[in-house]
Amino acid sequence: MDWALIAALLIAVYILAAAYVRKSGRFGDHIAFYGPIMMIRTTKVRIFDVFIPYSRILRAYGTFGVVMVVVAAVLMTLMLVLSFRLTLLIQPEPTGIYKPQNILLLPGINEYVPSTFAVWFAFFLTLAIHEFGHGVLCRIEKIRVKSAGLLYAVIPIGAFVEPDEEDAEKVHGLAKARMLGAGITNNIVVGVVCFALFISAVGMATPLDLPAIYGVYEGGPANTAGVPTQSVITEVNGIDVATRYDVSALLNATEPGDQISLTVEKDGVDSTYPITLAEWPQAITNVSGPRDSGYMGIYYYDAGAVQATVGEMFSPIGFLRFVTIPFDTSIGGQQLKVLAFATPATAYFEEPFPLFWGVVHLLFWSAWININVGIFNAIPMVPLDGGYILKEGVDRVLEPRGMGRYAQTIVFTVSWLILSMMIGLIALPYLLHL
Repeated sequence: MDWALIAALLIAVYILAAAYVRKSGRFGDHIAFYGPIMMIRTTKVRIFDVFIPYSRILRAYGTFGVVMVVVAAVLMTLMLVLSFRLTLLIQPEPTGIYKPQNILLLPGINEYVPSTFAVWFAFFLTLAIHEFGHGVLCRIEKIRVKSAGLLYAVIPIGAFVEPDEEDAEKVHGLAKARMLGAGITNNIVVGVVCFALFISAVGMATPLDLPAIYGVYEGGPANTAGVPTQSVITEVNGIDVATRYDVSALLNATEPGDQISLTVEKDGVDSTYPITLAEWPQAITNVSGPRDSGYMGIYYYDAGAVQATVGEMFSPIGFLRFVTIPFDTSIGGQQLKVLAFATPATAYFEEPFPLFWGVVHLLFWSAWININVGIFNAIPMVPLDGGYILKEGVDRVLEPRGMGRYAQTIVFTVSWLILSMMIGLIALPYLLHL
């Protein structure tokens, strides 16, 4: 499929539609333009009124959310400071995750976030529930909602809820913080729910104990012999093998310098490769201890270990592993890619139902994007929601003490300090390697 052609067609259709709307003046009550961005709004927003009878429960939910936002804001600020310090220390090259486009969570632009149905669904879900949360808490706090809608620039890039400004000015303190933090709360809560469902779904698969070659070590015997990756060993010296342990049992009887015949199956085709075994590299024996057998130089896909890793993701370290899956290029991280991307490794699991991996990927990205967008918006920097919550908190603390005039300066200073660190994380890899 020619994605460049599809993108060109989408851009052309968008330009023609925008030109028609501008010239004809039709839909003027519902469509407005801000440069190349089209804003489609509706004033039929009574759906938010449906939640008014549940005000007590939703206020408690909103208060919980404010606490969660404050905790996330502190942690994100600390992480920014530590990341900035680490960038100064290691002085990374402007490649990989340090490229500017990889700072943005935009599918297809960020090299680590693919342009797939699962990612786009999660992206739109994140935008929708974020703004929906603001709309619901507006009505709970007796703030009228004037309109709601979507922002388009060829594709939907955002959503919005427009509260009545006069009503919003009358609301202060915790009530306003609840309204401001509702989007973040929704994102984090929905993200955590999807995270739990993701872990449960992966646990339903049955890992197959196949001798699946996931990779070969560069310069090793298998690499020299041309053994392909993403293949499954079926025979060693003409002896059928069904598991990694069968292969290990046969190789344990060999010595460095022995030649073996390795038969592998890839894409339904069997091929045989003569391999001259070598001594085990010191980097491996330093960890595992001395080995007398011959070294083949492959590493397997361990489906059982992948499933076990997912089962441990409710721990702090496990959750960090979850967050870094798209970026992790280590051997273990590469094996976890099956959880987020369409890879041949899905063949190493028995699926419990049709379209199983589509569901897993949908849950992964719904959790990953919601959680990341939620905690990012908690950063205490205007114009993010966390910045406006900071402003409301500073106002409430200083105004009763007659020091309200300092509130704007404090929020302005904090916002610029955080923005400077964020810009620094993007710019430093370039500046340090001029």
